[in-house]
Amino acid sequence: MELPPAQPTADKGPGKPSELGRRSWLAVLKRTFKEYRNDDLSDWAAALTYYAILSLFPGLLVLVAGLRLLGQSTVRTVVDNIAAIAPGTTRTILTGAVDNILKGGSGTAGVLAVVSLVAALWSASGYVAAFMRAANAIYDVPEGRPIWKKLPVRLGVTIVTGVLIALSALAVVFTGRLAEQFGRLIGLGHQAVQVWNIAKWPVLALLISLVFAILYWASPNARQGGFRWVSPGGLLAVVIWLLGSAGFALYVTHFGSYNKTYGSIAAIIIFLVWLYLTNTAILLGAELNAELERGRAMSAGHPADAEPYTELRDERKVNPEAARDL
Repeated sequence: MELPPAQPTADKGPGKPSELGRRSWLAVLKRTFKEYRNDDLSDWAAALTYYAILSLFPGLLVLVAGLRLLGQSTVRTVVDNIAAIAPGTTRTILTGAVDNILKGGSGTAGVLAVVSLVAALWSASGYVAAFMRAANAIYDVPEGRPIWKKLPVRLGVTIVTGVLIALSALAVVFTGRLAEQFGRLIGLGHQAVQVWNIAKWPVLALLISLVFAILYWASPNARQGGFRWVSPGGLLAVVIWLLGSAGFALYVTHFGSYNKTYGSIAAIIIFLVWLYLTNTAILLGAELNAELERGRAMSAGHPADAEPYTELRDERKVNPEAARDL
């Protein structure tokens, strides 16, 4: 099925964003913030925050149940490191859930790990499914992939990004006594552990940028060329996420009144706001990448307001009426 319009698409334009002119870049940045509003991405950020919450605690249970294979002392050390950086109420909920797991027998832990893994995979795949819909809205393309093609992508992205997020979490908490114990185990000295305590932050940034890159590449039903670990949108998302997280932490610590307003649930509210800011950064990065694709198409002669401006990955399930409305 041929989708209108038939003008040149992004693949006919400049091969790299750096090949766009200065005026094109300024237009791209302007359209990025305009389309962020037009695509209702603040609503999508709220939806993604909901799905992230659904997948959080099942994922935590999987992590703890898996770490039990290394002994309860290892679990306790990891949880103590997490609790040290978690705010009040969140720390209480976290340690309480872990204590309940540790009280169970090894057989229970095995069953719990399997059940939690299935629950976490299903919940987290809901996040990826929502992100796929948001990405299609960002690229102004209909979803044309059949379920047998879309579901493996959804589950595959869920598993890969879930592993990367777990590694990111371990990179943050793998410090202090836990890092020293592991260093002695593999024959590293105290200096190597100190180097890791500094190097883990760039490693964390690389892992998070890889998570963003996978989401950006696999989610939309739009061809974007090959996979890119580093993209302008990915860089923007990581920078906004880091600065936003630091700024929000500073605000909560010195200027916020969450404890007075929300009392015992203040930590949960703070965590929800932080998740919302995180998803806002991710979506804004995706919007920038999409507008760069539009800019490439415009350089090849594609009208500015004509959609879609990229080739579709799959057209088999596209509703012709929806395609005409683009």
